[in-house]
Amino acid sequence: MKKKTIFKFTTITAFLFLVAGMIFFNPINSFSCGFGNSGGSDFVPQRQASNFVNQAAGNQAATAIGQEKAKSIVKSHVSKLNPDLAIGNINDAGGFFEVEILNKSDELLQVVGVDKYSGRLMLLN
Repeated sequence: MKKKTIFKFTTITAFLFLVAGMIFFNPINSFSCGFGNSGGSDFVPQRQASNFVNQAAGNQAATAIGQEKAKSIVKSHVSKLNPDLAIGNINDAGGFFEVEILNKSDELLQVVGVDKYSGRLMLLN
């Protein structure tokens, strides 16, 4: 009888530790790539602001960023990846800006979009 009780107690304790480990040590939410994204080949790090800049709060309307701010967002992102790349033309495309990324010989490498209200980067081609 005593061996059965010890076995049950040990089994239940091990099960509880296993469940607690799954709850507390497994990353339930991964926010490195944005909510719900796996971070595949089209992953672009997003601007993070602790004060939630350009996000509407309550009845306030979000203010749009300008072309210079869009250029600085793309420039800081590109300089982290490859300092030899340059920023080309910036076009207004309605809800976002199209920003060209050029190499040393002024060849178009990539076109990225910068959302006017959130400042988020998106790959366009």
